[in-house]
Amino acid sequence: MDLGTAPLFDLAAPAVVAVGPVAVTRSQELLASIQQRRTVITDQEIATVREIAEWAGEHVVADEADASTLTERGLDTGLPLAGPGAPLVSDFAVMELSALLGRSLDSGRNFVGQVLELAHRLPRLWARVVEGEVPVWRGLRIADHTRLLPQDAAGFVDRQLAPFAHGCSWAQVDRLVEEALVRFDPEAAEERRREAQDHRHVDTGVDNVGYDGIAHVDAVLDVADAFDLENAVARRAKLYGQLGDDDSLDVRRAKALGEIAREDLALDLEVADPETGEIVRTVPGRKAELVVHLSATDQTVGRLGNTRTPISVEQVKSWFNLPNTSLIVRPVVDLAGSQPVDSYEIPDRIARQVTLRDHHCVFPHCTRPAESCDLDHIEPHADGGETSPRNLAPTCRGHHRMKTAGRAHYRMLRPGTYYWTLPSGTYLVDPAGTYHLAPPDE
Repeated sequence: MDLGTAPLFDLAAPAVVAVGPVAVTRSQELLASIQQRRTVITDQEIATVREIAEWAGEHVVADEADASTLTERGLDTGLPLAGPGAPLVSDFAVMELSALLGRSLDSGRNFVGQVLELAHRLPRLWARVVEGEVPVWRGLRIADHTRLLPQDAAGFVDRQLAPFAHGCSWAQVDRLVEEALVRFDPEAAEERRREAQDHRHVDTGVDNVGYDGIAHVDAVLDVADAFDLENAVARRAKLYGQLGDDDSLDVRRAKALGEIAREDLALDLEVADPETGEIVRTVPGRKAELVVHLSATDQTVGRLGNTRTPISVEQVKSWFNLPNTSLIVRPVVDLAGSQPVDSYEIPDRIARQVTLRDHHCVFPHCTRPAESCDLDHIEPHADGGETSPRNLAPTCRGHHRMKTAGRAHYRMLRPGTYYWTLPSGTYLVDPAGTYHLAPPDE
């Protein structure tokens, strides 16, 4: 065959292949082949990390005095590639392995460190990885997050995360690691919080504007200030849309920020007369909705309902000490309740209940936050579907369109648990993650 002239796809080939009494389409045949190749790749990845863990065990440096081979690069010392409690590994051995893997030295050290962290400090997660229940890349990336934790904190993350590691989002991993640091090393957590406060900044990007006239704004803010900014930008962007602005929501948000800045420049920001001390302008106080969840048994770790992130009690105290601060407390919502309404429009109380129940898009493997999703009527309202929490689920715009186009179907088995049917098979989505139940031919 002349590979230089042979077509990549034979358009004249039949689209359907007869196999016994069942006709298998070429698409299904390709999907089966892809799945088989992925299985082989997964097995090879698992075998590789298992052998690297075993290889590292052959090159442990128990006493640095025993590893004093002097070379042009220095002493062959044991490297602390993973967190406290993991073995030290010969630096020279890592250099050799890095060359074999085609990695730079820093990349090789990092890779071996991830494997050691996973095998020695996250044993529950390691067991799921080698059994093929959690992808290797996901296990290694989680290990990368825990290397700076104390040993007992890493064990806490392992116990809490391992059962759900196959489906959790990276935001959830970050929050759990941060919570572990707060629980087991509060002094380090408080020091990190203080350092973070000192790193707040705003870069308007005006010194790096290109021909397109676009400035890229970057900011690190106190979360209360970020809530205020988000509320102001979102409100004004929505108003622009109501007034007939046809731009996308992202563009309207960008325009809103500029308009807020121009209004501020037009204000007289003097708040007191320098001679008499008389107040001539009252600066609006900050108003934030902070839904804080605290454990009944452990009052040291709180969570912001807005972001579901662990928050320092000292940080919350600092907000209360700010002048003109208004705090809104919301009542507890029964996430299992279902009170329908007659209209197609979704009331705020129902929307809030659904987004608190389902933290992200309920499509298989999607992790887009529920606050950024559409609320979809699972059974269309036009076909008799009610507007209630038992018939609503958050789906991101792309997956919502896919379902509306008839390319995907799903139903709610119970609040928070969904059964999806796609061309690639059937899936179960619940709070723990996504499970592939069966390929399309089954």
